[in-house]
Amino acid sequence: MSRTIMIMVSDNPEAIENAKTHWAHQDVTLQVYTPTQWREGMESPFFRQQLMAGVPALAFGSSPVNGDTSSANHTGNVLAFPTPAYADSKIQKMDELEAHAIENAIVQYKGNLTEAAKALGIGRATLYRKVKQYHIDPSQARKKRAA
Repeated sequence: MSRTIMIMVSDNPEAIENAKTHWAHQDVTLQVYTPTQWREGMESPFFRQQLMAGVPALAFGSSPVNGDTSSANHTGNVLAFPTPAYADSKIQKMDELEAHAIENAIVQYKGNLTEAAKALGIGRATLYRKVKQYHIDPSQARKKRAA
Protein backbone atom coordinates (compact mmCIF):
# COMPACT_ATOMS: atom_id res chain seq x y z
CA MET A 1 0.00 0.00 0.00
CA SER A 2 1.37 3.39 -0.91
CA ARG A 3 1.72 6.27 1.48
CA THR A 4 -0.52 9.30 0.98
CA ILE A 5 1.24 12.60 0.33
CA MET A 6 -0.52 15.74 1.53
CA ILE A 7 0.77 19.04 0.15
CA MET A 8 0.12 22.21 2.14
CA VAL A 9 0.84 25.69 0.83
CA SER A 10 0.80 28.16 3.70
CA ASP A 11 2.88 30.70 5.53
CA ASN A 12 0.69 30.48 8.63
CA PRO A 13 2.74 28.70 11.36
CA GLU A 14 -0.37 27.86 13.39
CA ALA A 15 -2.12 26.22 10.43
CA ILE A 16 1.05 24.28 9.58
CA GLU A 17 1.38 23.05 13.17
CA ASN A 18 -2.31 22.05 13.22
CA ALA A 19 -1.84 20.08 10.01
CA LYS A 20 1.29 18.36 11.34
CA THR A 21 -0.56 17.41 14.53
CA HIS A 22 -3.59 16.22 12.57
CA TRP A 23 -1.60 13.95 10.23
CA ALA A 24 1.09 12.84 12.75
CA HIS A 25 -0.37 9.43 13.58
CA GLN A 26 -1.72 8.58 10.15
CA ASP A 27 0.04 7.07 7.17
CA VAL A 28 0.46 10.49 5.53
CA THR A 29 3.53 12.42 4.44
CA LEU A 30 2.95 16.16 4.83
CA GLN A 31 4.94 18.42 2.52
CA VAL A 32 4.75 22.12 3.42
CA TYR A 33 5.60 24.96 1.05
CA THR A 34 5.33 28.71 1.48
CA PRO A 35 3.26 30.44 -1.21
CA THR A 36 6.50 31.88 -2.66
CA GLN A 37 8.18 28.47 -2.78
CA TRP A 38 5.11 26.95 -4.42
CA ARG A 39 4.75 29.72 -7.01
CA GLU A 40 8.44 29.57 -7.92
CA GLY A 41 8.35 25.79 -7.94
CA MET A 42 5.38 25.63 -10.27
CA GLU A 43 7.34 27.71 -12.78
CA SER A 44 10.11 25.09 -12.75
CA PRO A 45 9.62 21.95 -14.88
CA PHE A 46 12.13 20.15 -12.62
CA PHE A 47 10.06 20.92 -9.50
CA ARG A 48 6.83 19.80 -11.20
CA GLN A 49 8.50 16.60 -12.37
CA GLN A 50 9.75 15.83 -8.84
CA LEU A 51 6.35 16.67 -7.39
CA MET A 52 4.53 14.31 -9.76
CA ALA A 53 7.10 11.48 -9.61
CA GLY A 54 5.31 8.32 -8.61
CA VAL A 55 1.90 9.97 -8.36
CA PRO A 56 -0.55 7.68 -10.18
CA ALA A 57 -3.56 10.00 -9.96
CA LEU A 58 -4.75 13.29 -8.55
CA ALA A 59 -7.48 13.32 -5.93
CA PHE A 60 -10.25 15.86 -6.27
CA GLY A 61 -11.58 17.98 -3.44
CA SER A 62 -10.23 19.67 -0.39
CA SER A 63 -10.66 18.96 3.26
CA PRO A 64 -9.45 21.61 5.69
CA VAL A 65 -7.75 20.16 8.76
CA ASN A 66 -10.58 21.32 11.02
CA GLY A 67 -13.04 19.38 8.86
CA ASP A 68 -15.01 22.47 7.88
CA THR A 69 -15.62 22.27 4.14
CA SER A 70 -18.10 25.11 3.67
CA SER A 71 -16.85 27.73 1.27
CA ALA A 72 -18.08 30.45 3.63
CA ASN A 73 -15.29 29.51 6.01
CA HIS A 74 -12.49 29.92 3.48
CA THR A 75 -10.80 33.23 4.16
CA GLY A 76 -8.46 35.45 2.22
CA ASN A 77 -7.56 34.14 -1.18
CA VAL A 78 -8.03 30.45 -0.40
CA LEU A 79 -10.08 28.64 -3.01
CA ALA A 80 -11.56 25.20 -2.66
CA PHE A 81 -9.95 22.74 -5.06
CA PRO A 82 -12.20 22.63 -8.13
CA THR A 83 -14.38 19.55 -8.39
CA PRO A 84 -15.42 19.17 -12.00
CA ALA A 85 -18.57 17.38 -13.09
CA TYR A 86 -16.42 14.58 -14.48
CA ALA A 87 -14.62 13.96 -11.17
CA ASP A 88 -15.59 10.29 -11.21
CA SER A 89 -12.84 9.54 -13.72
CA LYS A 90 -9.58 8.59 -12.03
CA ILE A 91 -7.03 10.58 -14.01
CA GLN A 92 -7.35 14.00 -15.59
CA LYS A 93 -4.95 15.80 -17.86
CA MET A 94 -3.07 18.61 -16.15
CA ASP A 95 -4.37 21.08 -18.75
CA GLU A 96 -7.95 20.16 -17.86
CA LEU A 97 -7.27 20.59 -14.15
CA GLU A 98 -5.53 23.91 -14.74
CA ALA A 99 -8.33 25.22 -16.96
CA HIS A 100 -10.90 24.19 -14.37
CA ALA A 101 -8.95 25.86 -11.54
CA ILE A 102 -8.66 29.06 -13.57
CA GLU A 103 -12.35 29.09 -14.43
CA ASN A 104 -13.24 28.42 -10.79
CA ALA A 105 -11.07 31.34 -9.62
CA ILE A 106 -12.55 33.69 -12.22
CA VAL A 107 -16.08 32.73 -11.16
CA GLN A 108 -15.14 33.04 -7.47
CA TYR A 109 -13.82 36.57 -8.04
CA LYS A 110 -16.73 37.59 -10.30
CA GLY A 111 -14.57 37.96 -13.39
CA ASN A 112 -11.91 40.09 -11.69
CA LEU A 113 -8.81 38.65 -13.35
CA THR A 114 -6.36 40.52 -11.11
CA GLU A 115 -7.86 39.00 -7.96
CA ALA A 116 -8.22 35.58 -9.60
CA ALA A 117 -4.52 35.66 -10.55
CA LYS A 118 -3.56 36.54 -6.97
CA ALA A 119 -5.70 33.69 -5.62
CA LEU A 120 -4.09 31.25 -8.05
CA GLY A 121 -0.61 32.48 -7.16
CA ILE A 122 0.25 33.47 -10.72
CA GLY A 123 0.89 36.77 -12.44
CA ARG A 124 -1.89 38.66 -14.17
CA ALA A 125 -0.17 38.37 -17.55
CA THR A 126 0.12 34.61 -17.08
CA LEU A 127 -3.58 34.40 -16.27
CA TYR A 128 -4.48 36.42 -19.37
CA ARG A 129 -2.34 34.09 -21.50
CA LYS A 130 -3.95 30.99 -19.99
CA VAL A 131 -7.47 32.44 -20.34
CA LYS A 132 -6.74 32.84 -24.04
CA GLN A 133 -5.06 29.42 -24.28
CA TYR A 134 -8.05 27.60 -22.70
CA HIS A 135 -10.67 29.79 -24.44
CA ILE A 136 -12.18 30.94 -21.15
CA ASP A 137 -14.55 33.90 -21.38
CA PRO A 138 -14.39 35.98 -18.15
CA SER A 139 -17.72 37.63 -19.01
CA GLN A 140 -19.33 34.16 -18.93
CA ALA A 141 -17.78 33.63 -15.50
CA ARG A 142 -19.46 36.81 -14.28
CA LYS A 143 -22.79 35.51 -15.58
CA LYS A 144 -22.28 32.12 -13.88
CA ARG A 145 -21.61 33.86 -10.56
CA ALA A 146 -24.75 35.99 -10.91
CA ALA A 147 -26.92 32.95 -11.70
